[in-house]
Formats: sequence, structure tokens, C-alpha cells
Amino acid sequence: MTPPPTMPIPPLDWQTREQLTLAPWAMHAIDSAGRVHPEPPHPVRSPYQRDRDRIVHSAAFRRLAHKTQVFTGYHGDYHRSRLTHTLEVTSIARTLARALGLNEDLVETLALAHDIGHPPLGHAGEDTLAELLRGEGGFNHNAQALRIMEFLERRYAEFPGLNLSREVLDAQATRKKDGSAPAPLLETQVVDAADSIAYDTHDADDAVELKLVTMEELVELPLVAEAAARVADRFGRLEGAELRHTVLHELVDMQVAELIGMSRALIDTMHIDSIAAVTEAWRGPDGRPGRRLVAHAPAVASGKRQLEKFLFERVYRCPRVLAVRVPAQERLTRLFGWYCSHPTELPAGFRQRADEFGVRRSVADYIAGMTDRFLELDHDRRLG
Repeated sequence: MTPPPTMPIPPLDWQTREQLTLAPWAMHAIDSAGRVHPEPPHPVRSPYQRDRDRIVHSAAFRRLAHKTQVFTGYHGDYHRSRLTHTLEVTSIARTLARALGLNEDLVETLALAHDIGHPPLGHAGEDTLAELLRGEGGFNHNAQALRIMEFLERRYAEFPGLNLSREVLDAQATRKKDGSAPAPLLETQVVDAADSIAYDTHDADDAVELKLVTMEELVELPLVAEAAARVADRFGRLEGAELRHTVLHELVDMQVAELIGMSRALIDTMHIDSIAAVTEAWRGPDGRPGRRLVAHAPAVASGKRQLEKFLFERVYRCPRVLAVRVPAQERLTRLFGWYCSHPTELPAGFRQRADEFGVRRSVADYIAGMTDRFLELDHDRRLG
């Protein structure tokens, strides 16, 4: 007997899919505050899907592939760039978002965009630009990312910047930590937590690979020791790279699982049932910033602080790293000074903006957009 023909199931539109899958405390795209420059809706993609695609297609995002995460000047293809770090943050953030019923499209956008304001040379480049612009507003990669989103990136004829949804701009504004931004959505809090998990764990991985620290030293830290104990219980005795990879994978998984459980418990305990309730929890009873709902338990948070202190003292400020960092900072400083003295050599768009924002800020905008490799080549071309 021939079975009756089946009708194809039409795909769900994004509004219906969000209604079916998102929790009441999630940010629904239908409730978005819109864009600074109004645009007609897209027939297929939600506003946050469009935001994600605008980030991915931006020049600032592409340049992350050739910007240092931590280890300036170390040649090799193992340790992280800003792009690989960004993709790792995005992966972790999407896992958290799905488990907590949040808007994955918005979370993915925020994760992909969170580091586009970083200059070349990692934190060394940021520290140098901050010092060069002292007294002139300074330099901060979070503020620079917002500047790129709203103004510097020019890819559309209708408007400056990327014209992202206001929720994306607000999320980036919260990272400036100047008190002017609205309360962070849970989607924003998830990305911040994912960023912390990624850089703590993966900076440790890169540091061991570069022989700046040993796995034995890492395992002395309580949080890593717990991950190592779980690995030993499951796999027995491991050694070398196999041990490192397995322990650090467990460290990520352990933090993610704990964060999901703790965050969901906070949401339930505080009776969070709307975006308004998220805002109320953040503001606290006296109007000052309250607690994050996407948060680790005190013991895990303490373990993370110990790991971060270890990385700062033994990795980020170790003599081998600083020996490479200092000459790189000197090159950036010299190139900055050269362009300030020769502003006509800036690309046309930066020359034009210098009249509005000043030469030094426009030079900083230009240098911040460079990759590590281009900075070195341009320095040698101009000053070599």
C-alpha cells in the first residue's frame, strides 16, 4: 500500500521561533528598540541576525585574525589571535544562552563584536594608546568598539557605522563601565561570563605551550586542581599534551556547567520573569548597580580570581613577555608620533575626521585599526 504523500513543513519565521524557544527573561527581537537610523525589516532575518552578519562582514572583524590576543611577537600558529579567542567566546556563549533560554542570535552578535575595538599588540597596544591619549579622553578597547560600530566602519551608503540594534550598542556601552549605560541584559551578562571563561582557560593553555609556566604549576591552583581530579577519576593517569588538553577542556566544561546551574538558581530565587525584573535586580534596592544574575558561586569565583592573579604575575608580566612587549610598544609610539607630525599621510577618511576630532584622536583611530603585521610594516616603511 502506497503511503499518502506528506506535505513539507514550512520553516518557522523568526518571530514564531523566538516565541516558542525563548524564556520570558530573554530579549525578544520583536521588542527591540530599533536602530538609530530606521530601516525596513528584512523578510527572513531577525534584527539580531542582521546585526551578526554586519559584524562578520566588517573590516574590523576580519582584522582580528592578525591581532595579538596576549603574546605579542611570539611566532607560531598555536596560540590564540583575537579572532580565535572571539570564536571560542562565541561557542561558550551560545551554549550558555541555549541552556538559559536566551536569545542566541543576540548573544552570538555580542560575542562576535566584543573585541573589535582592540588595537594591535594586544594589551600592550591598548596600554600605549591610553598613555598617548592621556588627558584627551584616553583609549579603551570597549569604547573604541562602540566608536567603530557607530561611526568609523563605513560600509553602507545610507548611514555611518554599522547601524546596529540599540540593544547591541547598549551592551557594548556597558563594557565601558562609566555608569552611563543601561542595565545589562542577561544576553550581555552571558557574553561577559563566556569571555572570562575563555581567556582564563585558553591563556593558561597558550602559556604552557610556550613554556612560560608548567602544567604542574597550574594544577596547584584550586580550580585547576579540581578539574585535574575529575580527569584523573575518569581517565586515570595522563601525561604531556594529552593531560593539558583534557584538564583545560574539563576546566571550561566545569565552569560552564556550574555557571548554568547557579544562574538558573538565581533567576528562580529572585523570581525573574521579564526584562524589567532583570533590570530591577541589576539596579538593586538603592538604585546602584546590583548583582549579576549570570554569576558563579563564591567558591568558583574565588578560584577564578586566583587563576587570574597567577596568570597576571607569571604570564602577562613575566620577563620573557615584557622583553618582547616593550620594543613593540616603542614602535607603536614612534609611528603615532610620526603620523601626528605628518597628518596629510593619513588615509582620506581619517584626514577629514581630524578636523572634527583632532589629529591625535584620528591617528589613534587609524593605528587602532591596524593589524600587528601592518603596524610593523608601516613603521619600517615610515621610520625604518
